[in-house]
Amino acid sequence: MAIRPGGVMAPRVLHFIWILDVSDSMNTDNKIQSLNNALREAIPAMQAAARSHPEANVLVRAVRFSDGAQWHIPEPTPIADLRWEDLRAQGETHLGAALRMVADGLRGLPVERGLPPHLVLVSDGFPTDDWKAGLKVLMDQPLGRAAIRLAVAIGQDADVQVLENFIGNREFHALRANNAATLAEKIIFASRSFVRPAPVADDQVDGKVWRPNAAVAMGQDILDLNKNTQTAVAAGTTGPTEPEWQLVEGGLTKDGSVVWKNLGGDVW
Repeated sequence: MAIRPGGVMAPRVLHFIWILDVSDSMNTDNKIQSLNNALREAIPAMQAAARSHPEANVLVRAVRFSDGAQWHIPEPTPIADLRWEDLRAQGETHLGAALRMVADGLRGLPVERGLPPHLVLVSDGFPTDDWKAGLKVLMDQPLGRAAIRLAVAIGQDADVQVLENFIGNREFHALRANNAATLAEKIIFASRSFVRPAPVADDQVDGKVWRPNAAVAMGQDILDLNKNTQTAVAAGTTGPTEPEWQLVEGGLTKDGSVVWKNLGGDVW
């Protein structure tokens, strides 16, 4: 870490970019408003995380994509100054255009001095342009290859395979959000990824059924016997037998050393 005159450590810059699907399908079931609410909730969590890690100077941008792509937050904005302006949904799903725009945004940034960028892709559907070409452009950038890449799949119609290709690590997969409460949890989890790794390993339980004596990281999900999404709010190891799940949305269930929070049923 660089030292300023007088011995004060200089924080290293970390570029954080949201890549947000605002295609017309996001109007279904009010998903676009749920996304806006989730991002608004994520900002204070990011600000708190940044305050506890002063060694990183977090600068935030956002790209939205539908018919083409545009910068929603065009300038790298210090996390302390970040304010959210609502997205509107319309048009198709031009993910490739968004990835090319992110690649352009990373071009020319210093490689040696900064921390790896963090890119969070959020989508509810299937790309309608040449997303593979866009991904190649991103991966051709040194910072694109070095970036921590995460993805949140909204609802059952999201093309999870595309999102996992974006992540680019076969050991990890996209976070799934099946209702408004789950989406808020996943956006907050991914948005704080600069202080803790957010991808979830395939041999863990995210998005799957409960398993006994399984290691669980904070933010992992399962569907319980009642088809409610349970998200881990305390990491640990599950117990030897499946717990009696709290049925009330927001209720907590103790399971071995894990604590699960009920995020409600699958509505998207």
